[in-house]
Amino acid sequence: MATSQRPAHFLAGVLGTMGVLHFAAPKPFDGLIPRSLPGSRRAWTYGSGVAELAVAAAVAAPRTRRLGGLAAALLFLGVFPGNVKMALDARTAPAPRRAVAWARLPLQWPLIAWSLKVRDNA
Repeated sequence: MATSQRPAHFLAGVLGTMGVLHFAAPKPFDGLIPRSLPGSRRAWTYGSGVAELAVAAAVAAPRTRRLGGLAAALLFLGVFPGNVKMALDARTAPAPRRAVAWARLPLQWPLIAWSLKVRDNA
């Protein structure tokens, strides 16, 4: 029996949406970029948006889905330091914002697992 393509398509949609948001509303993403990285924060925001769109396309296409699933897992792992920075920066923010910032940290692991499952089912 064939495996459902729905998890892969949904993952591609999530990645594609986030990639578009990097261009449509870049300011929140700029704040996730550590100052220690060379170049402008906006360049890193746009670059990560391009990466998310490319990975979304790779996950969406059956021929590249296996590689796309691995790339998605690595992307989610790669943005983890930005999520840590967001949580640390929110230490003095209102409670709801702090809660969202800290909740993002453990949510990275299910995203990585989902990406690897998409890879394995490709």
